[in-house]
Amino acid sequence: MTDQQNANELPRRQFVALSGAAGAGTLLTGAAALSGGTAVAAGGTGPTPGTCPTTPPPPGGASPCPPAQLQGICGRPTDNEPLWNDVQYCVSGKVPPSGQKPDCLKMTPNYIVLRGKPQSTKNYLLVPTCRITGIECPFLETSGVANYWHEAWETARGGGSVPVQSTYIGLGINSQGARRLDQLHIHLAGVRPSTQRRLQDLEAQGRMATSPSQWAAPANHAPISGTGGDREYRILRLPNLTANLFDLVYRNVARPNSLSMADQTIIVVPKITATGFANAFYVLNSDNSLHDGTSTCDRLLVYS
Repeated sequence: MTDQQNANELPRRQFVALSGAAGAGTLLTGAAALSGGTAVAAGGTGPTPGTCPTTPPPPGGASPCPPAQLQGICGRPTDNEPLWNDVQYCVSGKVPPSGQKPDCLKMTPNYIVLRGKPQSTKNYLLVPTCRITGIECPFLETSGVANYWHEAWETARGGGSVPVQSTYIGLGINSQGARRLDQLHIHLAGVRPSTQRRLQDLEAQGRMATSPSQWAAPANHAPISGTGGDREYRILRLPNLTANLFDLVYRNVARPNSLSMADQTIIVVPKITATGFANAFYVLNSDNSLHDGTSTCDRLLVYS
């Protein structure tokens, strides 16, 4: 759905203000359930396993899903969307209308992991078990949402449950306009050695933010080479992925600069040195409002 189609839905700022004032738990008590009667609201038991391997639910079970008043922009459980259909197969065994059954590589109450296309050991997708269209959904900025980025890293890293077979790993999400599928998915992929070197050089030069409040400052923008040449990114260094990256982008980049979250792309590159993971993450953000910016993560990620 486009922003125009959702003009009559609850405005983003009103929703975020309400969630901050009332608390995500109060606002989201009416969270949507997966089709087929699988409860995923706060305090629920999580999806019923289908044919996929399962893992124990986290403490408290599944996180809540977007409430009914946001379904116009975040998607409805009854939507016929290919990736959402794959989720429902993994969760409840409901065969997609296409008849093509996906490989359910991992399933938890909050997300599943599928193969990307083209299939390779560097191309996987982490997909929520909630119906969420993509980055434009304001529910992603609330405190109640599952930490999909942290889970993507723990899944993709060496020794993870679906490790990406690459020395250097990248996680990414496309903007609404750049994506092909309208169910939220984080790409688990590789990045080029040159991307890792460039980010470490920028860090050594002090050309990246170390606090989210500094993220949008021009001094923390830099070009990074990828598919199709150099593109400009806002760069933030974080010690971990415990924060909600969607909320960090909204509060520190999009809202202060009157930008739409629907137009943003986010890429996470764990810092890797000769001794391995260096307990730091480079978080890159861009959109077409930047000179030489981009709305897609595909320029930096390596899928094969």
